[in-house]
Amino acid sequence: MNIEPSIKMSLFEPAIFGDLKTAAATKKAAGFKLYDLSLGSPDLPPDERARKVLSEQSYLPHTYGYTLTGTKRFYNAVADYYMRRCNVALNPETEIVQTMGSQEGLVHLPLAFCNEGDIVFTTNPGYVAYDAGIKLAGAKPYYMELLEENNFLPNLDTIPEEIAYKAKMMILNLPGNPVPAMPDPAFFEKVVAFANKYNVIILHDSAYSEFYFTGDSPSSFLTTPGAMEVGMEINSLSKSFSLAGTRLAYIVGNEKMISIMKQLKSNLDFGIFEPIQEAGIVALNNAEEITDGLRKTYTERHHVLMEGLTNIGWKVAPSSGGMFVWAKYPYDMDDKEFAFEVIKQVGVVMVPGTVFGSAGAGYVRVALVQEVEVLKNAVEQLKKLKF
Repeated sequence: MNIEPSIKMSLFEPAIFGDLKTAAATKKAAGFKLYDLSLGSPDLPPDERARKVLSEQSYLPHTYGYTLTGTKRFYNAVADYYMRRCNVALNPETEIVQTMGSQEGLVHLPLAFCNEGDIVFTTNPGYVAYDAGIKLAGAKPYYMELLEENNFLPNLDTIPEEIAYKAKMMILNLPGNPVPAMPDPAFFEKVVAFANKYNVIILHDSAYSEFYFTGDSPSSFLTTPGAMEVGMEINSLSKSFSLAGTRLAYIVGNEKMISIMKQLKSNLDFGIFEPIQEAGIVALNNAEEITDGLRKTYTERHHVLMEGLTNIGWKVAPSSGGMFVWAKYPYDMDDKEFAFEVIKQVGVVMVPGTVFGSAGAGYVRVALVQEVEVLKNAVEQLKKLKF
């Protein structure tokens, strides 16, 4: 039998994470200690209250039916969370749609709005799911480079007008993955003005909104005047509440856009397991207490890693939030070759920057997913590199 992939599968390259894992396993098998700072998977457990509810609800026989678009209780919890944390008013019935993790929502979203050949603005470097969704929809990415001279924010002024008028959508992620750049209100105001001028839908990926290390509340694109008229925000409970494996997220924003996403979603799945939604409700309802504890931990890790890498001569992108450090290593070497050589020499696992786009050349993404002492030891190992 001749089994061949579809033509469209040629658009999707194998992820590098499996190769990194194999290299790390080889190093470990040789008796060396590993310092895995690659995957952005939270190492801290979910709050006990969320785990307890998930366990109790999973035992009940009536919780195993389809939930379709999600429970009313979950939608109300999201709306209440946004009002408390961001002072954004949402109609839980018309301005929120549930997704099976942000990855699923991000990959499917271009299908709902883009026709074959439509232009979508995305960043370089950028989270790999954005490209996957754009390619799946048959749209074309237009990359906005995140450069040091622009504080790693997209420079909207460099976009040619003829491209802007043809574009359908813009995807932003601030603070982001892999670059944890932080916008100010003026930047988001400029985004709204751009969207209005060129009729471009804005999607802000807010997966790391609760990982802020200065200020007293998370930022939201939807707090910007006019944002609800031009866009949406996707948020996940994976990072902010250490519920990555439950695959629970949501998109909020413009009523018409949310309606279109609901129509698409009704054809894709039959909803998220109700006990998972109940755990999410507990997390959202106790967000202040839960995220405050997580934030203290990540703030300390962020400081230790930023200072440690800077002290050994690495150039670290300024950041005051997010789950990663974006660092330029002081060696004239291809980033992929560098990442595998680092594993071989000292057992520190990081992700090469070009995985996220060509503008990531010379950089690595380092995740804040280990305890402080492990991060300190990882920096000490990096000091031993010889090139």
